[in-house]
Amino acid sequence: MSWLNRVRNALPSFAQKRETPDNLWIKCPSCSEMLFTKEYEENLSVCPRCDHHGRVRTDDRFGQLLDPGYSVLATPRVKEDPLKFRDSKRYPDRLKAARAANPHPDALTNAKGTVNGHKVILGVQDFAFMGGSMGMAVGAAFVEGVERAIKDKAPYVICTAAGGARMQEGILSLMQMPKTTVALRRLRRAGLPYIVILTDPTTGGVTASYAMLGDIHIAEPGCLIGFAGQRVIQDTIREKLPEGFQRAEYLHEHGMVDMVVHRKDLKSTLARVLEYLQPAKAA
Repeated sequence: MSWLNRVRNALPSFAQKRETPDNLWIKCPSCSEMLFTKEYEENLSVCPRCDHHGRVRTDDRFGQLLDPGYSVLATPRVKEDPLKFRDSKRYPDRLKAARAANPHPDALTNAKGTVNGHKVILGVQDFAFMGGSMGMAVGAAFVEGVERAIKDKAPYVICTAAGGARMQEGILSLMQMPKTTVALRRLRRAGLPYIVILTDPTTGGVTASYAMLGDIHIAEPGCLIGFAGQRVIQDTIREKLPEGFQRAEYLHEHGMVDMVVHRKDLKSTLARVLEYLQPAKAA
């Protein structure tokens, strides 16, 4: 050991290396700005530089939209891997890995609570769980949320985020489209509102079913909303698509979305919509 290293090791400031947490910084996917993770999370996962709305996990979404004291509802159990599907990995192994990285057993979770005093059943899809893909568990959770809303005489609100149907479940995942549609007919017959909050991304079979059947459609700024991908559409129709095609603002301009709302205003906007749609109590 050289005399310089001996001197450096003898000094406390050099001998004790300061450890920096790995998650201290986060890079904005839109403007590439490096942000303090704490500052980013305190700003509701919205970039303070360019206003990009990042993806939000289930429990964070519950905390942002519901009043304190809400309760998370149990996720229904369904038969797993009915097709014995295997690609580069077995489907049960993919489920196991997804559950190890997530606090909830599948992509859609419901909670019972209030939004500024208005009771709701809120469902949240988490894109971090296998891309928020719609399989039998998501279909069962959706129907369970609707039935709980009917039982409690409360609106059903869902925050969608999905890449589409879950390919590992084949035709069974596609059958969730009519299943959820039928459930919403029961909710409508009960005279209860169904509100959809479209978040990034909402695509595929989810867009083709319950994501576009709401009484009111609210979208977060800049979120991707569509069925097929833009490149697939362009190659099919052989025409160049407009700038911002399939983004929330474009769909709002063309009547497919009722309003585009910043995340900081989402709870208050949702409360106003609930107040408007729910019948006033008799005096």
